[in-house]
Amino acid sequence: MTYEQMPEEWQEWLDLTPLERFRRSEEIFAQYLAMGGSLDPDPDPTSPFDVPEEWRPGAAHGRAGLRVLRRGAG
Repeated sequence: MTYEQMPEEWQEWLDLTPLERFRRSEEIFAQYLAMGGSLDPDPDPTSPFDVPEEWRPGAAHGRAGLRVLRRGAG
C-alpha cells in the first residue's frame, strides 16, 4: 500500500513527528484507562501457570488480585 492509497487518518498520523505521535499515544492511553481499560492479559487456560481457583474477578478495578508467595523455612 502506498502513502496515497492509505486512509486520510493514517496519512495524518504518519505526517506527525515521532514526539507528536508519542504525545498523542499518551493521550489515547490515558483515555483508554479512564474508560476502564486494562493491560492485564486475559486468562490463558492453556498456560501451565493458569489456576482457575486463584482467579479473583471481584478484585478492585476489575483487575487480577495479588497473591502473596511464601517460602518455607530452610
